Parts: sequence; structure tokens; C-alpha cells
Amino acid sequence: MAGKSVNKVILLGNLGKDPEVKYTPSGTAVATFSIATNYRTKDKTSGEWQDHTEWHKVVCWERMAEIAGEYLKKGRSVYVEGRLQTRSWDDKETGQKKYMTEIIAQDLVLLGGREATGEESGGRTRGAAAGGFDQRVPQPETAPASTPITDEDIPF
Repeated sequence: MAGKSVNKVILLGNLGKDPEVKYTPSGTAVATFSIATNYRTKDKTSGEWQDHTEWHKVVCWERMAEIAGEYLKKGRSVYVEGRLQTRSWDDKETGQKKYMTEIIAQDLVLLGGREATGEESGGRTRGAAAGGFDQRVPQPETAPASTPITDEDIPF
């Protein structure tokens, strides 16, 4: 497979806090938020199941960023497709090189029913040129079981 590669991330999780929307000097919207995903493992010594939470930093640009800022709220379920991107910088205090890996969102689906936002179903926005929700996404008949996120789960 020389010359071919795939960089695709798919996440379905819950927001840890409301998105933070900022604007570049040229006026481009940028939204950042964290999504928590959960998984279970069985402890080898006790045989008990243990729940684990993994946090993922997501970045949205342009219209998708504005939609995220308007509709996403802490605790809300969201589906994100995107790509991984790693940035690096020199830490001013230690002089060491630091790295951050984040998901650059290319597709965002807002999940939840009326109780989440007053809408009948979730909305979907794709890509930087999205002019709003371009389609309604039907809710799955059976939602995956998830553990509610508490303030103690949030790493910041």
C-alpha cells in the first residue's frame, strides 16, 4: 500500500463542558470541546468489571464551529467524524517540546431528543462549508448504554 493512507476518527460520546468558540484575526470561527467515551475491562485479579473514560479534544472550524457553539451543551451526546492532527510547540517554562493530538471534525451529528435541545431529533452538519443542518438524522431505536458523566470525570 505504498502511498496510500487513512486518517479517520469516529467518536460517539458526551460533551464534558460547553464548547469554547473563538475567532481568528480574520474572523474564522474555531470551536473546541472535549468528548468522553467509555469502555469496560475486566480486572484480572478480582474478576470485577471496571468502567474507564477516555477524553478526546475536538476542533471544529467555520460554520461547523458556530453550530457547535450554539447547539452543543455539557453532557449532550454527539457523533464526530474527523481526522487526527498533532501539533507541537516549545514550552516557554521548561524549554521542552510539547505535543497535542486532537480531532479535526469533518462531520458533526447532534444526538438527543426534545429533552436535549427542544428539537425532535438530532441535526447534522458536514464540512466547513455547511450552511446549517443539512439533514435530520433519525435516532437509533436502541441507544448504546452509557455511564453518566459527573464533574469528577472531567480532567480540567
